[in-house]
Amino acid sequence: MPVFTSFVMLAGMRTGSNFLEANLNALPGVACLGEVFNPHFIGKKDQTELFGVDLEQRDQNPALLLRRIRAKTPGLSGFRYFHDHDARILPLLLDDPACAKIVLTRNPAESYVSWKIAQATGQWKLTNVKNLRQAKAQFDPAEFERYLTAAQDFQLQILRALQTSGQTAFYLDYEDIGDVAVLNGLAGWLGVEARLEAVDGTLKKQNPEELGTKVANFDQMETALTRLDRFNLSRTPNFEPRRPPAIPSYVAASGLLFMPVRSGPSAAVRDWLEKLHPGEVIEEFTQKSLRQWKRANCPHRSFTVLRHPLLRAHAAFREMIVSGRLADQRASLIRLQKADLPPPGLPFADADQHRQAFLAFLRFARLSVAGQTGPRVDPHWASQTAVLQGFAGFQPPDVILREDRLADGLAYLAAELGLTAPSAPRADSAAETALSEIWDASLEEAAEEAYARDYLGFGFGRWRD
Repeated sequence: MPVFTSFVMLAGMRTGSNFLEANLNALPGVACLGEVFNPHFIGKKDQTELFGVDLEQRDQNPALLLRRIRAKTPGLSGFRYFHDHDARILPLLLDDPACAKIVLTRNPAESYVSWKIAQATGQWKLTNVKNLRQAKAQFDPAEFERYLTAAQDFQLQILRALQTSGQTAFYLDYEDIGDVAVLNGLAGWLGVEARLEAVDGTLKKQNPEELGTKVANFDQMETALTRLDRFNLSRTPNFEPRRPPAIPSYVAASGLLFMPVRSGPSAAVRDWLEKLHPGEVIEEFTQKSLRQWKRANCPHRSFTVLRHPLLRAHAAFREMIVSGRLADQRASLIRLQKADLPPPGLPFADADQHRQAFLAFLRFARLSVAGQTGPRVDPHWASQTAVLQGFAGFQPPDVILREDRLADGLAYLAAELGLTAPSAPRADSAAETALSEIWDASLEEAAEEAYARDYLGFGFGRWRD
């Protein structure tokens, strides 16, 4: 069992965190200090100082307060952390295996309604039922969806951090806090010898009624909740490997930084940049030289260009597979999909052979981006979604242009920096002609299956109706 020297309660508003804190503090040797990284106070409402650290000092250096808490609190110390607290401290907590993670959750509909009632009454804690203030919640569908998304994103962030660091957490639901056996199980997991005889009775449940009696517009709430995809049925599964930012492929000139997507109109854009500033195009960046370029070129704008997935896939097929430039992947395509290819560099016998071979490549690409083939996913046919996510590993582009509106997009970028835009690059007619000669509906369908995330995420329709 891990040996913990501190803990954090990862929770949210109206999940029972006050109640759990009270029970933790009832254990000798345990101190839960409230919401110490709440933007508006330290620990509890109206408190602005803790262990000699005030709000201003905490906001300047949150790690200072974390060190003070752990140094100054006897026994096992911790606090409550919500998704909207100081984000700078969260990595220090999640990356520390000696910090126990207690994850407290509650049915989001219940916690949302409780939150709305607390807002309406101004009562966030109840210690005496004589002082209970009552009101009905007004359900707001858009607000609830934002509330739900924030809660889910927080939980996914916690889960991934624990998975990638080989840690686990103690998970509690709101209703578990009333079970003394579960609380004593938590004490044992924390390594605390003390046990509770009974659940702390200081705090009282504020709104124990059914949801239907607590919401003024409950019918609207029911209707709104039925539209939510509770089980994420519409999600497109993603098993495509993460991609690096591909910084060496970037091209810069006159304050513009082009982040190319392979098998796109990269040559045309590079030629345009050369016309913009002849002889001054910069390539082969490293992270260090790219940072230096950014510092030396302010203001600057970065951009990338999306190409229709079907046209891009065909360009990758012709330039990398048919040509023989990627010999291993060509051999895999022939072996796995029985593709009938001419010798490298030679033309197809006819349009039908070309079409069938490209169809085999689209099937291969679908398996490849789904992580179902041995060979790596080459950047020439990786999904554009994955490529842009890779860019974001260093810095996302300022602007995403579309090939079919490239002239307008480049003119806009030039104007942003006060530059005179050269003539627009010509459309890649060779790529379009080559695809037109073999196009049929089966190719469109295969491309949609292979690049479902690109079609959905970027709103692509069919290349040809």
